[in-house]
Parts: sequence; C-alpha cells; structure tokens
Amino acid sequence: MIDALSQLFAYQFMQNAFLAGTTAAVLGGIVGYFVVLRGEAFAGHTLAIVGFPGAAGAILFGLPQLLGLAVLCTASGLGIGVLGRGAVRDRHAESAAIGTIQAFMLGLGFLFVTLYKGLLEGVYSILFGTFLGVTRAQVLLLLAIAVVALAALALIGRPLLYLSVDEPAAAAAGVPVRMLSIGFLVVLGLAIASTALITGALLVFALLVMPAAAANQLVARPGLAMLVSVGLGLVIVWSGLTISYFTDLPIGFLVTGVGFVIYAVARLARQLSGA
Repeated sequence: MIDALSQLFAYQFMQNAFLAGTTAAVLGGIVGYFVVLRGEAFAGHTLAIVGFPGAAGAILFGLPQLLGLAVLCTASGLGIGVLGRGAVRDRHAESAAIGTIQAFMLGLGFLFVTLYKGLLEGVYSILFGTFLGVTRAQVLLLLAIAVVALAALALIGRPLLYLSVDEPAAAAAGVPVRMLSIGFLVVLGLAIASTALITGALLVFALLVMPAAAANQLVARPGLAMLVSVGLGLVIVWSGLTISYFTDLPIGFLVTGVGFVIYAVARLARQLSGA
C-alpha cells in the first residue's frame, strides 16, 4: 500500500490533480452548503453551463481557461442577481432570469465552438473535466480564486445564513437582502468557475451539491454541516483520483459515482434513523 501511494504521488500531474481537487473540494463544500440551504441548485446549474462558453471563449482567444470561466461565471451570477431579484425574493422572476441567461450563454458557447478552428479536445475537457491535465500555474490560480471566494463568503456568512433560513425576518431586521443575495451569486460563480476546471461544466455538481446535500442529511448545525460537506468532498475527490489512476476509468464518472453513493447512503441513514 505504501509503495502504491508513493507511486501515486511520484508524478507531478498527479500532485497537481490532488492539489487542485483538494482546493475545489474545500471551496465547493462550503459554498455548496449555502446552495443547498437556499435552494439555488437551478442557479448553480446555469452557472455551471456558463462555464462552457467561458472556457470555450478563453480557448478561442488564447486566454487561460480558468480566467474565462471566472469572468463569465461571475458576470452571469451578477446578472442573475440583478435581473432576478427585487427587494424580496421572487422565484418566478428569478427562474425567468436564470432561464434567459442560460439560453443566451449556451448560444454564445456554440458560437465560440463554431469559430474555433482547432481540435475539439479542449472543448471536450470543458464539458467533462481535466483532473489529470491541470498545470501548476492553474493550481496556483485556482487557489487564489478560492481564497478570494472564501474570504468574501466569510464576510457575508452570518447575515447570509440568517437570510437563507428566514428571509422575511432578515429583511425586517434590516439585513440588506438584495445585496447579500447578489453577492452570494457572485461567490457562487467564482466557486463554479474553479470547480468546473476540474470536473467539467456538466459534472460540477459532483463537488458543489453532492457533498453538501449528503451533509445536510447527517447533521443540522451549520458549522458542523460545512465541515462534513468539505470532508465528504475530499473523500469524493481523493478516492476518485486514486481509483482512476489504478484502473484507467474516467475520473468524471468516478467522482460523480462516489458522490452519488455517499448521498444515497446518507439519505438512507437519515430515513432509518427516523429523522
């Protein structure tokens, strides 16, 4: 076992994969807790799809993929927040704004792919991830984005939690509901941009929703739930990378597969406990 683990970390591409995956798991676990708590999986899904035109545009214009992801995901998060919210949350307006932005961004992604004259291997990695193709420069950029996103979330975390649990009471208490909601969507865009580089735009929920959803089945306290969510995210990433290395199975399938099993077990455990 020791020899196998030594072999696993002998190559720089595996070191980069574990570093990037660990960063994405920590960020996704914490941000994902608020996504699940606030019921904003649809917004997260749209921002994940936005990762496709973001990375495709970066490839087209010769820019780093993560930069394209970050710019377009955060801009779309801001757009959803501005167009989909008034003084109070209007789920109908929010759904309409999300659907509109999603449709436009998919069309933009198709335009970028059409204009791109090179091989489509890079576009494939946008959709399904490139754990084993992450460079050290991308790891450092990913870490920087994660630090910024987590710092922003730390600043708004307590009022955001209050807002997520009871929005009318938070509004009555003077909490800036609209600004906090928009701010969270921007942070969510950053988190998705970071995670999509690893999992791909189509599989981003493997680290953004699955660990947090499982954690919510197991514990109720917010702080502990976030820690459990991060821990489960790390298990998903580390086990997926290890199994993929020794079996050559696709990393995207393994990450989502392990995440699904963890959620199913957590859900079953809650049902059996009668909670």
